[in-house]
Amino acid sequence: MLRGSIVHLRRGNVRNCRLHAAPVALRILKEPRMEQTFAGKVVVVSGGSRGIGQGIAAAFAARGAQTVLAASSLANLHLAADAIARTGALRPEVVAGDLRTEAGCKAVLEVVAAKFARCDVLVNSAGATRAGAFLDLPDAAWQDGFALKFFGCVNLCRLFWPLLKDAQGHVVNIIGGAARTPDAGFLIGGSVNAAMHNFTKGLSGLGKRDGVNVNAILPGLTETGRVAQLFQQRAAASGRTMDEERQAQVAREGLNRLGQPEDVAALAIFLCSEAARHIQGTAIAVDGGGTPGLY
Repeated sequence: MLRGSIVHLRRGNVRNCRLHAAPVALRILKEPRMEQTFAGKVVVVSGGSRGIGQGIAAAFAARGAQTVLAASSLANLHLAADAIARTGALRPEVVAGDLRTEAGCKAVLEVVAAKFARCDVLVNSAGATRAGAFLDLPDAAWQDGFALKFFGCVNLCRLFWPLLKDAQGHVVNIIGGAARTPDAGFLIGGSVNAAMHNFTKGLSGLGKRDGVNVNAILPGLTETGRVAQLFQQRAAASGRTMDEERQAQVAREGLNRLGQPEDVAALAIFLCSEAARHIQGTAIAVDGGGTPGLY
């Protein structure tokens, strides 16, 4: 477990809603003697401008990595890069583009290839999907959900694979607990997550051949800017405080607390370390025990 001081950060990603959250402060768990275990490494994080993606990028940067953040909003990317740089880490490179398209994904590769000519770690953390009743979800919502989270991941993996193979690197796909726990109110997200889970396991077979570790993380409900906005909306509707809404959610999930981005980041760091080299094709839940089944 990581121990030590907390340096700022947070931003949004939520499993069951689609909101536009304002940037919030950055939190990083810092070890008393933070080892520069990723010095000289290049780490690419899609969805790195906020939430879990930003938390993962900050954790790698704190350990010496040159990070590259990719997302759609240039303004949010610069805010995230500034927050990470203020911790004393290398300032991330940023690439703004539509990761739902192959052209947007190619733009990320072009920047990384031109500036660094290597990629040691690819973290796919982009994507939010729409919740709602099945009969209320149009084709466009399904197509958009798959376009960013699933096909964005597929395109980035395919484009970066030669660099990852050269570096004997790592892929970490940030998926979500709905990959294993279908929910009638979260059909798009569950379907996208299940597809990513299957893709991760299948790609790990190629990873065994090429020396690239491919794994996934399944976060539970994680307290980010989007979740804070969700609690704010619930509080306005119920007349309760945000903290009361948060505690009600914790009770419903049967948890001790909600997850934090740094909980997910800590596992991502481990999965990309040499200590985890024998872990391949695995999906690990970071949900405080919220997943009810064995699988």
